[in-house]
Amino acid sequence: MYQLFGFKRSRSDRPMWLLEELGQPYEYYQIDFSRGDNRSDYFLGINPAGKVPALRHDDLTLTESGAICTYLADRHPEAGLIPAAGSPDRGLNDQWVFFALTELEQPLWTAGKHRFALPKEHRIPEIESTAHYEFEKAAALLSQGMGGREFMVADRFTVADIFITHTLNWAVSFKFSIDHPHLQDYLERMNARPARHKAMDAPVLEIPRPGERAGGA
Repeated sequence: MYQLFGFKRSRSDRPMWLLEELGQPYEYYQIDFSRGDNRSDYFLGINPAGKVPALRHDDLTLTESGAICTYLADRHPEAGLIPAAGSPDRGLNDQWVFFALTELEQPLWTAGKHRFALPKEHRIPEIESTAHYEFEKAAALLSQGMGGREFMVADRFTVADIFITHTLNWAVSFKFSIDHPHLQDYLERMNARPARHKAMDAPVLEIPRPGERAGGA
């Protein structure tokens, strides 16, 4: 059984969505930052950085959404959600995953840090316009690279689509403009996938308080 630790409407949505696409059972533990769950001894024993997502599977603990999703998809090749290692399509899948993480997401997280994540004395509101400029450049490259295709890689849904869709949804929630018809149509298609809706409605477990076990009795 996979155990996923996260916070909904964060990068944790990526592996949760993938687990639903894979049809694999999992337990989802909500890390409530407002309650200090991320600083608890229990969770710091899972991820010393106190960040989400984190995945536990048997004796393995993984952090970083890219590593988690690649691991999960590689373990279940029958689902066809990641191309075979060493294939051209795998190279393209990894290219778009890394693009989402390093180019498309970066200006969004810059805005987020200076809106709410950093201590107030370290926030620079004026950086917002730069973040919008950088995001627009990345979105234009994405639209050009996508062309009129239905999916990011070949003719099927892959891990790359999860990362691109999640990051575009992040942009929408931050009120960043996506003025590219390819991207708007793509986002509507991907958001309609049943597995994504199942992930958003997945039941939530709480991490144990001192003296309790995860999952209750």
